[in-house]
Amino acid sequence: MPTPHPSQVLATFASQLQLGDVPLEVILRAEDLLVDWFGSAIAGKGARPVEAITQFAQQMGGFNKTHRGPAQILINRSSSSPFLAAMANAAASHVAEQDDVHNGSVFHPATVVFPAALASAQALGASGEELLTAAIAGYEVGIRVGEFLGRSHYKTFHTTGTAGTLAAAATVGRLLKLNPQQMLHAFGSAGTQSAGLWEFLRDGADSKQLHTAHAASTGLMSAYLARSGFTGAQQILEGKQGLAAGMSTDADPHKLTDRLGSRWALAETSFKYHASCRHTHPAADALLQVMLTHHLQANEIAKVETLVHQGAIDVLGPVINPSTVHQSKFSMGTVLALIAHYQFAGLPEFAEHFSDQQISDFRDRVTMILDPEVDNAYPQRWIGKVKVYLKNGTILEGRVDEPKGDPGNTLSRAEISDKALRLAAFSGGALPNEMHQTLELLWNIRKQSKIGFFLT
Repeated sequence: MPTPHPSQVLATFASQLQLGDVPLEVILRAEDLLVDWFGSAIAGKGARPVEAITQFAQQMGGFNKTHRGPAQILINRSSSSPFLAAMANAAASHVAEQDDVHNGSVFHPATVVFPAALASAQALGASGEELLTAAIAGYEVGIRVGEFLGRSHYKTFHTTGTAGTLAAAATVGRLLKLNPQQMLHAFGSAGTQSAGLWEFLRDGADSKQLHTAHAASTGLMSAYLARSGFTGAQQILEGKQGLAAGMSTDADPHKLTDRLGSRWALAETSFKYHASCRHTHPAADALLQVMLTHHLQANEIAKVETLVHQGAIDVLGPVINPSTVHQSKFSMGTVLALIAHYQFAGLPEFAEHFSDQQISDFRDRVTMILDPEVDNAYPQRWIGKVKVYLKNGTILEGRVDEPKGDPGNTLSRAEISDKALRLAAFSGGALPNEMHQTLELLWNIRKQSKIGFFLT
């Protein structure tokens, strides 16, 4: 019998995963990530790109108050098909820039995994344990695909949009109880539809929400099609004309199956503390460290040099003069200016101050410099290093080896709940009592025999 190829091994793993195979600490981490995602999804309410995608989903669905669909669109409490609900919720959870990230794959798993999992679980009447098992499968697959595609892929492609299709397919495929061959077909269909380019950042366009909406819904569709007998490429990842052939120059097939079933990549996922692109967080934390240590005020700082990895330059470099709140979250200078003036770069700080003159002036005094140590450590480690030049001639240096939210500097469950409550309050997506009730359900998701609607 021929040796199974990596795509086949990964598909078999996703198909056969049982919650009993997963260590308790990983299951608990999955619950943390679920609650964290829910806060980001609610935070999408009112964001113009999210509302546009949600409106499209509702128009295409044909559901209304008397003809309700089986899956819930969270930002407006409406219902639709699993496909369209996953689309809308995935868009919503990727706009506040507070959803999780896995460092090594530079991939945001929650925003594609949980929308697909929730919509499908609601439609299928799945239990909380089944939802968690499916989500864990999605994380393990998506993270490994992102690692496999390598740094060259991320330079042009938004990994959450590309690897995200496979993550969503694995998630829904597990809920549908696809066998290994069906799961492999789902991977083939998902992979051939992978998409997402970084060019939108230059224009401040809305594409980032489209990337996650497309990945979650496409992955879901691929799994449902596979259940119906629809076939997909058998080596969509490593084949001669597969994903890596078209989207990477440094792909490593070994990473698809590295310690599969013993190394739980989900547990390596980080939470986002600041409401900005994760590439800004290490420098933001390093600047905050310097300011707190030396009791500095923003007006004492002449300029800041951030010592960064190449990925930060590739993604953040095109954003010179941000014109929208969302685009400003990809501006290193804007993020550091908010840190300098407010000690935090949260949703209110961006919404109320990103275009203030003092923020713009500080932004223009921030530069990014490629640092060999930081670049060599990336993407496994995201080191933050800054040089802060004071107006009196003093030069101060800051360094953070694990930004707030990384596994070694993680958020507690109380902090995760507080973050979700802040996000809901900012967007008006849910009242405090509604969020407290929903958070109670989410923290006890394993006890749910059937996943229903969370907000009514």
